[in-house]
Amino acid sequence: MSEADVAVVGGGLVGACIAWGLARVGQRVTVLDEGDMAVRASRGNFALVWVQGKGLGLAPYSRWTLGSSNAWATLQAELLQDTGLDVRFERPGGFHVCLSDAEMTSRADLLARFHAQPGVADYRTEMLDRVQLGRFLPHLGPKVAGASYSAVDGHVNSLRLFRALHQAFERHRVSYRASHAVLGIEHRAGGFNLTTSAGEVHAGKVVLAAGNANATLAPMVGLSAPMRPERGQIIVTERAQPFLRHPLSTVRQSDEGTVMIGDSREEGTDPAQMNQPINSVMAARAVQIFPLLGALNVVRTWRAIRVMPADGFPIYDQSQSCPGAFVATCHSGVTLAAAHAYRLAPMIARGQLDEQEVGVFSARRFDVQAQ
Repeated sequence: MSEADVAVVGGGLVGACIAWGLARVGQRVTVLDEGDMAVRASRGNFALVWVQGKGLGLAPYSRWTLGSSNAWATLQAELLQDTGLDVRFERPGGFHVCLSDAEMTSRADLLARFHAQPGVADYRTEMLDRVQLGRFLPHLGPKVAGASYSAVDGHVNSLRLFRALHQAFERHRVSYRASHAVLGIEHRAGGFNLTTSAGEVHAGKVVLAAGNANATLAPMVGLSAPMRPERGQIIVTERAQPFLRHPLSTVRQSDEGTVMIGDSREEGTDPAQMNQPINSVMAARAVQIFPLLGALNVVRTWRAIRVMPADGFPIYDQSQSCPGAFVATCHSGVTLAAAHAYRLAPMIARGQLDEQEVGVFSARRFDVQAQ
């Protein structure tokens, strides 16, 4: 007898959303996680629910992203009902700010190419000059040239989201097992035997949602998850009076009043190493956008390792040699939370991914690219 209908490997945002989504459609779920000491991207994300420009080079990703953003209000309401926790999702529209005419031209060209793709999601982006932008953002610095804008962008309190999902496990009787790092997976008739650091677990199906560890785990069940870990850094200021209702791609004010500055990208897998020159560049650019930030104290900085598939797009796949094994990995766990809970999880519960909806995200695409 299996201990669960589905074992979800990984308790970060991706794994937690899938586990919660499976449980809400009646599946018995066990989550196997390393625990709070895991180097998880969920602890270091920028908390954007971002749509603008996502999917350049793979138009279906734009539709998948927009669909998730559209479902986010439902996710917020259902988690509030389950837990009493408000994850503070807001969708006021977001901006990508440019500090020169050259940046404005480059951004406009990128978005023009994005919207020209066949099958791209149907939403608008606009290029706003400095005067137009000032009507939304009244505290701009003199170097700001303008920005791109999309009404479908938003943000959330991602740490509260993480807490709410894990608290919702209790209501839906999800068995969460910390300190259960998965070391091996064996496919048997009728299910899977997972060897963990704390013993063996049996399940009818298995979902690999362990971030960068998927690259190692996927081949155990006949799957592939090409990854390239990427380090990012974030600066957080002291609390300030609300001045920034709209999230920017690199600056946002949280519901608690702190200001987050981020979006660095580095090669590397050591989350303990802080690159101060990069922090300096991020801080300087943020102050150029909003000079008032120069008067705020930095209260903490952190760095985390992004989960980055080889081409930047999600990988959703199922095993042909080990039926019942699935892999889910992406670098936009917050934005795609609703898609994972409401679209992907029911497919896994049925035991079959929808080829029409998510087939384009199969790792088979890397085989085609290599030919």
